[in-house]
Amino acid sequence: MAPFPRYAIYYVAAAGSDLDRFGAQHLGYDAFNGTDLPFPEDVTQTVPDWRELTHDPRKYGFHATLKAPLPLAQGKSETELLGACDIFARTPRPIPVIRPVVDSISGFIAVVPAEPVAELERLAADCVREFDGFRTPLAPEDRARRNPEALTARQRDYLDCWGYPYVLEEFRFHMTLTGRLNAQRRAPILNMLRDRFAALGLRTLAIDRIALCRQDVADSRFRILKPFALTPAAD
Repeated sequence: MAPFPRYAIYYVAAAGSDLDRFGAQHLGYDAFNGTDLPFPEDVTQTVPDWRELTHDPRKYGFHATLKAPLPLAQGKSETELLGACDIFARTPRPIPVIRPVVDSISGFIAVVPAEPVAELERLAADCVREFDGFRTPLAPEDRARRNPEALTARQRDYLDCWGYPYVLEEFRFHMTLTGRLNAQRRAPILNMLRDRFAALGLRTLAIDRIALCRQDVADSRFRILKPFALTPAAD
């Protein structure tokens, strides 16, 4: 079992923004302050087992993974990782802008880009590479938990190289709203969440920040330690 605490680099919506509130309320958890939130009443009336359906993503808070959870390598500290996040954020780069939609991804329902965005893929790849020096090498039991025999050859290579299989060409930006659903349940819940998301009127979304998040022990939820606004490249 990997040591704790674990840290992750996520994209999170700006605190208090419409997207932040949408995700936090549907997951029932605010990762900025670590508090439980009541679910929207009309959601629980329509889907009585909503708490169970959102159990898994609630542990992580509403986010998109840019660098997967990692225990710190020997000799590395949280202070150093915070400093590295600050340096990363201060480095000018093109700010990705996506057209966000709610869709199904691998059986989950999530906010995803309507089409690929090259700048977003570069941002994710930069996070994978530039923060990897803080990662403890993957222990055999943690590798086994990833069920490597079910992965493609490239995914297994990425798991061994980066500690996570869904990076670089395998990366898919997603802000998860439910656990995995079977097809019969997925369709009506997808339609409901699409309607609720449409009410936000969010036609574009700038992926303009990263956040350092921490999980203290195996059964605790991730908390946002600090968000960092990315510095846009000069025109």
